[in-house]
Amino acid sequence: MKLSALQSFKKNGEKITCLTAYDASFAKLFDACGVDMILVGDSLGNVIQGGENTLGVSMEDMIYHTQAVAKSMQNALLIADMPYQSYTHAQQTLENAKRLMSVGAQMVKFEGGAEHEASFKILQESAIPVCGHLGLQPQSVVEMGGYKVQGKDDAGANKILEDALLLESWGVEVLVLECVPETLATKISAKLSIPTIGIGAGVNCDGQVLVSYDMLGINTGHLPKFVKNFLTGHDSIQSGVKSYINAVKNQTFPNDKHSY
Repeated sequence: MKLSALQSFKKNGEKITCLTAYDASFAKLFDACGVDMILVGDSLGNVIQGGENTLGVSMEDMIYHTQAVAKSMQNALLIADMPYQSYTHAQQTLENAKRLMSVGAQMVKFEGGAEHEASFKILQESAIPVCGHLGLQPQSVVEMGGYKVQGKDDAGANKILEDALLLESWGVEVLVLECVPETLATKISAKLSIPTIGIGAGVNCDGQVLVSYDMLGINTGHLPKFVKNFLTGHDSIQSGVKSYINAVKNQTFPNDKHSY
């Protein structure tokens, strides 16, 4: 899928679907089912490597998995995460983003707002598409005091909104909002001209993303409130994935049960 299609989705009010994939087989299956975007997430640190968080994922890990996923995709837009400490300054950000793009990524994603101004701007100047990530930022989970909903008070909400507007002005083309109140995500989505992709951010974002292992019930550990097992009641992964796509497109997922 071309980047320009994302703007059309938002303009026409059609919800965008996204799932994570870390290998060729799942990526090929999700792509064939019609998922709009596939994210090679640093969540592989949890679901593939068995880590407590994403901090142990390296650039080499991301390059390896992005290359594997890219080989089997034909239709979906491929986004690759920039791992922890791979974008600490502008030049490092540019070099690492180029490495991910060289193995098949069509867009890179990294977490944070105003503190990464130089990194956002150098990618904008270099015409490398960027997906932002605000709200709960898994790479900053230690500093944030754990996996907690962000933006619940006025100061926190205003900071996320301000960062969202800054990111748009710096050329970010898509914005993930994770674990923020539905009212805040709705407000941000209305103010931005770029699409928002929610995960634990309510139904009014322009699209939704889930970790595929969570969505398929493979992850047997503690699951966040926003996760739903779409394999339940289905006899194949394909039908479960299509159920997820339909639920997002029809705006029946997420409902209040899966929102904050």
